[in-house]
Amino acid sequence: MTGPQVRLDIHYQPKGVSDVVAYGFVKALRFCADTFFAKRYGHRAVVLETVAAVPGMVGATLNHLKCLRRMESDRGWIKTLMDEAENERMHLMTFIEVAKPTLFERFVVVAAQWVFYLFFFGLYLVSSKTAHRVVGYFEEEAVISYTHYLAEIDEGRSANVPAPQLALDYWGLPTGATLRDVVEVVRADEAHHRDVNHGFANELCGRPTGDVAPCPPHVELEPHWKAAA
Repeated sequence: MTGPQVRLDIHYQPKGVSDVVAYGFVKALRFCADTFFAKRYGHRAVVLETVAAVPGMVGATLNHLKCLRRMESDRGWIKTLMDEAENERMHLMTFIEVAKPTLFERFVVVAAQWVFYLFFFGLYLVSSKTAHRVVGYFEEEAVISYTHYLAEIDEGRSANVPAPQLALDYWGLPTGATLRDVVEVVRADEAHHRDVNHGFANELCGRPTGDVAPCPPHVELEPHWKAAA
């Protein structure tokens, strides 16, 4: 099956010091990931999706508190950022089924999450524009990484195993879907987050928000108490 079409040529050119800092920081993270994981894209995804799920939750929390203090509308930011955090968490849960992380990699996940959470929380307090730009560039790199992952699968260097049941249920993939299908919808999710966060950063500095790649359809997760009510 053919997955969602994703534009691979989108890159937001840095404008100003904060954008340059954001871009340089993300490129440094990319260098560390390439050095540590090389082409073990399944294991890379487990760690990076843990980190990727942090910004949405931080942004939603701080925007929620800001709107309470100022008694103003959030303009839809809180729900958007919460959805992003949940979506990234589902990426993580999916790739855990695929990659089966080692005990050491689980330790790296815990350490990376705490370090990045504290860093990003502080950054968002100082400059929410820069924080969203960091996420935009982070997602640009995620699109590139998943494109490389697809190439690894297509060229037979990574096994195209059956898609986990979790992925079938969440994205509504058909029976018989494979890892390749999962990587395609995950890449499309990341392209959507890329454009949303660059758009948020642009909005904060008075620039046009730009187009946003469509988000692949997926089920809305409901809490258990709703089913019991």
